Amino acid sequence: MTQHSKTRAREKLPAHVLVVEDDAVLGLTIEQALLDAGVAKVALSASTEEALRHLRDDQPQVIVLDVHLADRDDGWAIAELVRTLGPDSPRIIFSTGAPQDIPADIAALGCILEKPYDADILVDLLRQPRRQGIISRLRGALR
Repeated sequence: MTQHSKTRAREKLPAHVLVVEDDAVLGLTIEQALLDAGVAKVALSASTEEALRHLRDDQPQVIVLDVHLADRDDGWAIAELVRTLGPDSPRIIFSTGAPQDIPADIAALGCILEKPYDADILVDLLRQPRRQGIISRLRGALR
């Protein structure tokens, strides 16, 4: 891979990712993989409360969201809140060992990675363009 190709690949990654994960080892592993891939800023939150505090202070471009947190078993409530931020809301990537537990309407808000997963899969997913809903596609077509 040439230097130019590496630079272009890094440009496609989001600059700021929030990782909401209560497993400290997994959280640190994801953080390091994202930093190594070229994400400029990775914030870790181990609880719903920490994640909400982070969202109030500094909105990330992407949230990697553990669905079953120690403080709440419905981590997707964060995704529901983020959805209310509108079309510029952070992209959601759900992380879970039980994808069947996520209600279908919530699962439609983002991608799902089933644990355990390789951090390289997450990095590749972050390089893909964000899926756009019908309203976003219509707005783009009207511009």
